[in-house]
Amino acid sequence: MRKLLLPILFFTITYGQAQILNAESLRKVTDTSGFSGSASANFALKRNVNDFVTLGSDMHVQYKNNNHLALFKNDVNFQKIEGEKFENSLISHLRYNYKIHPRVAWEVFVQGQYNKINLIEFRGLAGTGPRVKLTNSETYKFYVGAAAMYEYEELLDEVTPIQRSFRGSSYVSFSLYPRDNISIISTTYYQPLFNNFSDYRISSQSSLLVGLFSNFSVKLSHTFVYDAFPAVGIPNSQYEFTTGVAYTFD
Repeated sequence: MRKLLLPILFFTITYGQAQILNAESLRKVTDTSGFSGSASANFALKRNVNDFVTLGSDMHVQYKNNNHLALFKNDVNFQKIEGEKFENSLISHLRYNYKIHPRVAWEVFVQGQYNKINLIEFRGLAGTGPRVKLTNSETYKFYVGAAAMYEYEELLDEVTPIQRSFRGSSYVSFSLYPRDNISIISTTYYQPLFNNFSDYRISSQSSLLVGLFSNFSVKLSHTFVYDAFPAVGIPNSQYEFTTGVAYTFD
């Protein structure tokens, strides 16, 4: 059952309010070569001063062959506030992973993002760096990673100019499997500008997956994102709780 559970973490975000895609959400635990992946959907309804309706879905496909791993993820989110029209967000992510040692892999990735809610017209990323596995246990796994990436960003606040910059992206991640049908995954990212460390983003994302039957699981997720310099009018910190259903395939 463990191999059927997708270590999903809303991250990369997650879907809608968050702004950093969690790469750990892209990795399906499998020892076999070939294609595998997942599809999931989530729904949220919240009322405080306003009424919020959020709909989200994502698709993930990966291909593994010996030391090579290629994966693609596409996330779409729609949010409606107090009777207004739905505003959407989209993230597409492509990543290649080459294992150079049983505990060390080198990764290359590109990503494109649009998020009307956070006033992101377009954010494009391209980066590379190592990923290190710290444990050999199958019931708990710890990873650290670091990358350098180029970022191109256009915002919709009509104030901030187009940004072209280089950022670091380091993370700590762990995956726990206390039972065959239960997965607990958490990842924290730190992404500073290389030429200005006061301009940084932090994303902490955690999820619990409980297998129901066959390839279906329920997932409960929490995301917290802090951006030192978001678009004008957008708060520095955001958080989200999400419940959804995931289907995985091998």
